[in-house]
Amino acid sequence: MAARWLKVLAAAPLMLSALSAAPAQALVPYVAIPQERSLEGAGLGIAQAAARLLRLGQAEDAARLAALTVQLIPSDPRGWVLLAEAQLRSNQDKEAAVSLAKARELDPKNAGILFAQGSLALKDSRPSEAAELIRQGLKLDGNNAGAYFDLGNAFILMGKPGDALGAFERASKLRGDFWEAINNQALVLYAQNKDAEAIKRWRRVLEIKPAAEPNLALAAALNTKTPGNTESLELAAKALAEEPNYVLDSWQKEQLWGPRLRSAAARLLSEPALKADVDRAQANAGGNDDLGDE
Repeated sequence: MAARWLKVLAAAPLMLSALSAAPAQALVPYVAIPQERSLEGAGLGIAQAAARLLRLGQAEDAARLAALTVQLIPSDPRGWVLLAEAQLRSNQDKEAAVSLAKARELDPKNAGILFAQGSLALKDSRPSEAAELIRQGLKLDGNNAGAYFDLGNAFILMGKPGDALGAFERASKLRGDFWEAINNQALVLYAQNKDAEAIKRWRRVLEIKPAAEPNLALAAALNTKTPGNTESLELAAKALAEEPNYVLDSWQKEQLWGPRLRSAAARLLSEPALKADVDRAQANAGGNDDLGDE
């Protein structure tokens, strides 16, 4: 287009002289205003790029692109959900809350948005609000295992162990390999002095996923029954090597371990045979803490 006009002007010197003789006026450049369909297409293209960045773990870059998406297509709730997810993954919780609120305003019947708001409330230590949001979402989508897991965690923080156990059991029924839900069932059962059932479920977890948390929790429970037994020592050493933070009482508490299990873990970790493992874990853990601190 620009080259074409240059040719026209070059071929018309009389026109140029006439323009120079005319009164001075502001020249208004021609601006192409994109059509709504073009904006939507551009916004969706940017959203796809943002989603790719999110999958690659580049959350901050994804958030910047997703912000462009909602500017181009502000009435599409999918863009706001994408922006919220990118913000959550880049630790922009306040901004994510705003984005989720906008998404919910545009799509109030979207269970996923309610679940996300519930998870954010849970992360922000508002378990009652979290539980209410999740329950609203479950009315729309009653087969979401992750939502039941979050609901169970909210119930633990609200001091409702029976409701928590029910939620965790529902989560594991919906997804048989949901080891975190089975692990948290054991946490509740152990806090209720139902040691045999808790131990049974931790063993079931380890058949699915030999993770640090069930290893150390099972070790602590077994050590209470038979102090210094070989299995407990081996499980504890394995757990601390995989995740040193479990040496910290504060970390255990953050994972919703009750006072009874934390005390059992403190007794286990004071075993002389574990001294080298405990010292190494404390050196590598993310903070300092006293064992057995309740």
